[in-house]
Amino acid sequence: MRQLFCFAFCAAVSLPVFAVTPTEVVSAYHVAVAHGETAKALSLLSPAVQIYESGHVEQSKDEYAGHHLPADVAFAKGTSRKVLKGSERIGGDLAVVVQETETRGMYNGTAVHMLGTETAVLEKKGDGWVVTHFHWSSRKAK
Repeated sequence: MRQLFCFAFCAAVSLPVFAVTPTEVVSAYHVAVAHGETAKALSLLSPAVQIYESGHVEQSKDEYAGHHLPADVAFAKGTSRKVLKGSERIGGDLAVVVQETETRGMYNGTAVHMLGTETAVLEKKGDGWVVTHFHWSSRKAK
């Protein structure tokens, strides 16, 4: 009986790990970046991820890790991001997460107040999802 209870408990505790939605993956990415957990953030990206931001393109996880990720971590550590609206669509092994956000805080000694949009495309890999594309756009809030 004790072994059955332990098995049932472990299965119940592990269930959320296997039941992660695309929106939860995107959220986990942003939390990891905000906490400086770059290995965690990168684990949620496809090796061939494409990231579009402000007219710039990064063509892979390695390129992003070696180029723009450190600046994203520094920015996220000094600011807070709030999702104002969001939606998720899943079709087979692909999903799209769209979010409108508000970001406030300080970055490089300057006050930040921005409204942003994010589109994330995710692909099903095994029991989970990985981000294959991010497109970020933002503007100063009025």
